[in-house]
Amino acid sequence: MINKNQISILVVDDEEDIRDVLEIVLKDIGYTVFLAENGEKALEIFQSESPDIVITDIKMPVMDGIELLRQIKRENPATEVLMITGHGDMHLTIRSLKYEAMDFITKPVNVDILEIAIEKAIEKIVARQKLLEYTQKLELLILEKSKLADHLSSLGLMIGTISHNIKGLLTNLDGGIYVARSAVKSKDSKTIKEGLDLLEQAVDRIKKMVMDILLYSKERKLNKIAIDTKIFIENIKEIIEIKLKGTNIVFQCNDSNFPDTMYFDKEFMLAALINILDNAIDACMADTQKKSHEIGFEISRKKDQLVIYIHDNGCGMDSQTKEKIFNLFFSSKSTKGTGFGLYISNSIIKQHDGSIQVTSIKGKETRFKIILPHEK
Repeated sequence: MINKNQISILVVDDEEDIRDVLEIVLKDIGYTVFLAENGEKALEIFQSESPDIVITDIKMPVMDGIELLRQIKRENPATEVLMITGHGDMHLTIRSLKYEAMDFITKPVNVDILEIAIEKAIEKIVARQKLLEYTQKLELLILEKSKLADHLSSLGLMIGTISHNIKGLLTNLDGGIYVARSAVKSKDSKTIKEGLDLLEQAVDRIKKMVMDILLYSKERKLNKIAIDTKIFIENIKEIIEIKLKGTNIVFQCNDSNFPDTMYFDKEFMLAALINILDNAIDACMADTQKKSHEIGFEISRKKDQLVIYIHDNGCGMDSQTKEKIFNLFFSSKSTKGTGFGLYISNSIIKQHDGSIQVTSIKGKETRFKIILPHEK
């Protein structure tokens, strides 16, 4: 329940005696009171003080009570307005009710009747506030249920996608185990290595899928800290060198113009960039037209921006594929892709208030340009 000292009332009357009497009575009850001698002055006070209730005489010079009522309701329809009227002003009283005055009080003003009218006005204010609170809670509940429905829908799609990918990965594992077992029986060391390589590739894919799922499901605030750029780049080099082992792909890192420190969530940003680099590796592996492949990586500072380029001369993408690469669960790699990687990368970059621009030519190349705010 609203306390009376929380309610403010604007009293408007051209008769000073009436204003003084009402001020004493209302302040004694506990209300905050403002006074105005005409509608024009009252409107100024209303706009600056936003009183909850307005008590106004109908007949006044400069601006009468009817016009004041219209102006108040136009600015704030929730304000409750009580009209003070003489016995012979019934037609004006009807007009005031037409413009949504809450009630009217006849002169001479009976303090008890006035107090009852104010209490009714307060009841309406409280009821309106409760309705607003209930409406907001209902909207929040509907939003939460909508999010839950979307989440369940995504979860169902995710389970279906993961199941499909796991089926393919299990087939690769079975193939690797079969090749390795057959080679062990025949004591063929070369074939044993081939089988182990197949197993290693399948395990690596499983590990990547699990990490992508964990990143997708993890909801936490960014832990932005100052990162030593040189050490961060070395971390990326080490990870990519392991991934490129046994391939003909060359990793070129241009680190001549990078800033000494960068400011972001290291774990998330590392995951975002590795996912894009994984995509570049897959693009190079899928390209059978070129004899050699290269992946370029560059970090540079341009004024207040940090710009990261990742370029590969792999298979490239057509325009339709390029438009979908950041969609959740979209993958152009059949069972080799989870549909999480680039979606997660884009989400992480956006969370850092950055953006990703992609250009690609089918059969030739793909270039990712990542723009981040450079915080000092």
